[in-house]
Amino acid sequence: MKILHTSDWHIGRTFHTHSTLEHLGLVLDALVTVVRERGVDVVAVAGDVFDSAMPSKESYALLTGALRRLKQGGASVVMTSGNHDSATRLGFQSEWAALAGIHVVTRPEQYLEPITVTDEHGPVHFYGIPYLEPVLIRHLYPGVLLKTHEQVLNFAMTQIRDDLARRGGRSVVLSHCFAAGVAPATESSDVERDITAGGLDVVPLSVFDGCDYVALGHIHGRATLTERVRYSGAPLHYSFSEAGKPRGAWLVELDADGLGAIEWVDLPVPRRLTVLTGQLADLLDDAALAGTEGDWVKAILTDQVRPLDAMRSLQTRFAHAVALEHRPLIRVDPGDTSYAERISAARSDPEIIAGFLAFVRNGVGPTDFESALVAELLTEQSTRVANS
Repeated sequence: MKILHTSDWHIGRTFHTHSTLEHLGLVLDALVTVVRERGVDVVAVAGDVFDSAMPSKESYALLTGALRRLKQGGASVVMTSGNHDSATRLGFQSEWAALAGIHVVTRPEQYLEPITVTDEHGPVHFYGIPYLEPVLIRHLYPGVLLKTHEQVLNFAMTQIRDDLARRGGRSVVLSHCFAAGVAPATESSDVERDITAGGLDVVPLSVFDGCDYVALGHIHGRATLTERVRYSGAPLHYSFSEAGKPRGAWLVELDADGLGAIEWVDLPVPRRLTVLTGQLADLLDDAALAGTEGDWVKAILTDQVRPLDAMRSLQTRFAHAVALEHRPLIRVDPGDTSYAERISAARSDPEIIAGFLAFVRNGVGPTDFESALVAELLTEQSTRVANS
């Protein structure tokens, strides 16, 4: 049996105010092509299907079309809700969708209702664990300590292992969590909502013992925690912190004995993410940057003074420049002098203005033009006072 593991579609998310629906549609079309060309039997989507709890009608239309094409491509779909999703909205009419082979798992108790798909070697049970917020489900199991995400998933997996022992066969678990073995500084991004706050903690890998493959979601970069426990990452880049991370899905094969071959399948990147660093004039003139002009661009400007209207200037060359950061190479220490000392009566008005400009412009005082302009205005003001 061939299983395509994907997650974190985040349908409806914007990228620096720009819609990502068109680009995500292209990537999901490529996913359908993989299903058709590689003979995929089941597509497993491990949470965060939508980006928000209230998806737009355009987001629903994109999801509906993608699911229809995946089914037409010959695959069944097993999909769970993540921490971004509204379980109720994502699961609406899921009972009827299941009749067509589209299984959407969102209710807390559904992890004990596996979706069973049979091949020539027998049954494969797909246990979808929707994102389970401890505070929202602990009332369902009085007497069970469910204060952390680890405790919740350990409780669910214990029941899954018991159920699997009775049923027999091979198994795949889908879960949306932050599992041990992922380094936050290198693997997570600034898009993923923190699910470790308020007592929700990292889930040890031992929690997922006893099944043939674990399809994880939540982390946007692909990661192999063990041979059978993996993150696929998001199919689209949603943050500059994800720049350079590959986009794709895991193609997992189950043979008669369980886990077989696993292969990474690349998906297209409709528009690359590029971070450019340098002075504004250099970025606008450097011929070596011609290949990045069609990318999403974040510019880190190293000019000593933040250039005026820098974003507009960047967009004359990089049409999709969307983020700007000023990180000067030279930083002037303003010292410990208070503002009152800087404007003491012993200083003239031009000196005070020059000192203020140097303070707010990282040590760069007035230009000759600015000094002349200040002198002209002060002279005009003095003349008005004298004639009043």
